[in-house]
Formats: sequence, structure tokens, C-alpha cells
Amino acid sequence: MKKRALISVWNKDKLVEFAEELVQKYNFEIISTGSTYDLLKENNIEAIEISEITGRRELINGKVKTLYPDIFGGILANMNNEDEKNDIEKENIKLFDMVVVNFYPFEEAINKGVNEDELINNIDIGGPSLLRAAAKNNKRVLAVSSPSQYKDVLNDLEEHSGETSLGLRREFALKVFEKTIDYDSKILSELSNRYEEEQNNYFALNLKKTNELRYGENPHQSANIYHTNDTLDYEILNGKELSYNNILDAAACTNILSEFYDVSACVIIKHNTPCGAALGKDIIQAWEKALDCDPLSAFGGIVGFTQTVNEDLAKKLTSMFLEVIIAPDYTPKAIEQLKSKKNLRVIKLNTSLEEYKNHLSKEIRITPFGTLIQDCDKGELNKESFKVVTKTKPSQEAVEDMIFAWKIAKHAKSNAIVVAKDFKAIGIGQGQTSRVDAFEIALNKACDGSKDAVAASDGFIPAIDNIHAAAQGRIAAIIQPGGSIKDEEVIKTADKYNIAMITTGIRHFKH
Repeated sequence: MKKRALISVWNKDKLVEFAEELVQKYNFEIISTGSTYDLLKENNIEAIEISEITGRRELINGKVKTLYPDIFGGILANMNNEDEKNDIEKENIKLFDMVVVNFYPFEEAINKGVNEDELINNIDIGGPSLLRAAAKNNKRVLAVSSPSQYKDVLNDLEEHSGETSLGLRREFALKVFEKTIDYDSKILSELSNRYEEEQNNYFALNLKKTNELRYGENPHQSANIYHTNDTLDYEILNGKELSYNNILDAAACTNILSEFYDVSACVIIKHNTPCGAALGKDIIQAWEKALDCDPLSAFGGIVGFTQTVNEDLAKKLTSMFLEVIIAPDYTPKAIEQLKSKKNLRVIKLNTSLEEYKNHLSKEIRITPFGTLIQDCDKGELNKESFKVVTKTKPSQEAVEDMIFAWKIAKHAKSNAIVVAKDFKAIGIGQGQTSRVDAFEIALNKACDGSKDAVAASDGFIPAIDNIHAAAQGRIAAIIQPGGSIKDEEVIKTADKYNIAMITTGIRHFKH
């Protein structure tokens, strides 16, 4: 008895060759629809139009052509179940062994920015239904959801004497459910964006597992990495595969680099927190200044650059132990030098740092109390809230240093204080439960370098003890959000010590 395949596809790539093999080599009977049927007939491939099976023409501009009992009964029937078998025989329904379908191009419609009516027309109904039915009944039916699978189907038929294997049917069934989740998530996301007046109570996240990591944060924790359509484009040019912690550190590093995409900048990360950052006249000077902030913590760290790494810089980098190097590009001789350290992971960013923030969307944390989802912190300084609040006015150089320090503090763990001078972080205090402790740690790291330096605070200055600490460190200016009930006293104390102060109105807590 002939096997039967239902073929109804939007993407007709490689279809003619595939269908020809099914018919001529494996004696399949093909039932098809609309333009798919027309293409097969034009290429002299024997096919039966679906209306001959359903007894009805395609309705409402082709929106209804497969949604009939004769079609779904032939896909879903379990012939090992007597009731289902009797139904099929009583209704004279013929079985399908294969369903070949792909969806209307909804994502392409999004990318084209089509109007709502055209967008809705690109929501496929029959395709997902047919594939889900075939995937559900994978003990008997093969669900083929992409032209990329055609070769595997033909190889499987060849290997199993014209039959499809249970292994392939199960593999392709999982692909179907993966594809339908992705498709429905894009629909939900896009319509939620367009229907702004409607409340959206669902958050769709299209995750695809791309790799199983050796372990998570610690060896006893398992971990995987998943990608979405918004995942950064990068490549690993050298070294072992990235670990869980490497990936977190690389993201933390690149987040800060993107703040300085148009200048020569270097950022050093350790345990997902910055321990060095600087701007320079060139990339080598930026590295030397960043390293000077905390050379002890930099050991075994992750280092990132906003510009191409050359051979001279590569020699400096390979003179110490580092885990990961990140940069937009590397010269050939730099790559050769970096590869002398076989375990050093070298990442090339193919997505530009200027575009990087477009890939920052949501932050998600799963807790026993519920899953928290928030927008990424993209807060920027603006003229409206950027105010000098002290009688003492900062110099232009101090303002520029404050803006630099502010951008670093944004990415440091709260409570955070960044002391900086000449576009160089010279002391970073972070992750403290009291702000004055963070201030004192930053000043201790800066040592004598804090004289005439600036300090940035990720949250408001809550009390004058912070100003006393700044005065002891001979800090020239402070930038902070403001908004404390003690603002007046804090500002008055800053004036007492001739410390200039700017408030921004923007907090950057990072828990």
C-alpha cells in the first residue's frame, strides 16, 4: 500500500527535488494545497489536490483548506486503538504517514514593519495545527517542519527500506514543539507591543539551548546556555570553551565597554564586578591605566577593549594570567601572540559596541517568591536632572571625570563608590552594606591618588559621614543621585570642605 504525505509549505526551497524522491523512489502519494500543488504539477510531480480529499474547495482566500476531519483524522489516528480504528474505517479516512509543512513568514512581516492587517494575515493557523497533530502522533507519523530536514528524511528512508524510523519521528516531533513555541512567542510579543492599550500579562522568552556547560557557578551545579534571536554575535578565536562564570564576566565587561564605544577604553572584571577601568590616548595606555587601579584583583580576570588589539598590547596581556580577552578585533600578529597561551579565551565581538545596547532588553531572576523581570538599566545622564548643588563649582575636567566615574559606578555592585581621576578609576568600593564602608574601601585603594580626584556614588549619599570620609581623602568633587532626606545637611557639609557636588536624579542600584 502506498504511503501518503501531506505537503503544504510557504518556503518551497528544495521542495521539488524532495517530493520527486518521495514519489519516484519511495512510492509516496502526495496530497497538496494551493501554490504548493501548482508547483508540483508544473514540475510533473504527481499530486492530489486537497479538495479531492475534503470534498470542499479552499475557503476564505485559502485560510481554510486543511482544517477538516478527513485530514486531521488521517494524521491523528492511533490504529492500535480499536475505537479509533473503527472510526477511521467507518468514515473511510485514509491515513497520512508524513506531514511536510512550514509556516507563514510572521517574523519577516515584523521586520518589514507591515501594517496590522498584513501582520495578522501572516499568522499561520493550519500549519502549526497540522504539525502539532503529526508530532503528537509521532509513533506513526513524521512531522517535517523545515527544508533543512529533507536530506535527513531521505537518508532515513534509504536506511530503513522506505520506512521512517521512530528515532527520527521523535527528533522531528520535538523540533515541531520547539518551532511552535518560538512562533507563538513572536506573535504574542509583537501583538503585545502593538496593542499598547491592552494589558499584557504574559512574558514570552524564546530560548534555544545551544550548549551544555561543564558546570555552573560551582562544580556541583549543572548549567546550560540558551540563545535567543537577540543574542550577541561573537566568536571564540582561542582557548577553552567559556564557562558559566566566564560568560557572566564577559557580559559585565561588555556592558561597561559599551558606555565608551567611541573612545579608547579598557575594562577589567573580576567576579562579575569591575576592578579596573580607564580611558587613554590609545588602547595600550587605557590598559596600563586600568591595570594600575587594582593589579592584584586583575590577576585571573577578564579584560575588554573598545578597539583593535595589536601585537604590542597582546604581548603585555600574555605576560600575566588572564582568563578572557574581549575586543572588536585583533591584528593577525596579536592573534598569534595570544594563541601562545593555549587556555586564554579570546573573544571577538562581531556586534559593534555602539549597537550593543540594542541587545540589552530584560533582566530575569527566578526566586521562590516569584520570577522578577525588569528592563535593563539603560539610564543616562540628562541636562534636566544634572545639577551642581554646592556653592563650590567643579572644573570642566572634574565634570568629565565625574561622568566617567558615574558610568563605572552604574555597573558596580551596590553599595558602590568609584574614585577616579584623569579618566581612570583609582579606587572602587562595592558590594558593601553601608555606603561609608564602600567610600572608605575606594579611598584606601586610591591611597594618595585621591587628592583632587572625584567620587561617584550609585545611590544617594545618606549621611554626612560619607562627606567626612571624602574630605579626609581630599576628594574635589562628588556625583550622586540626590534624594536623601539629609540632602540639605550633606550639601552644606560638602560646601564646608569646598567639595563640589552634582546630583543626577538617577539611581543605579545593582544587587
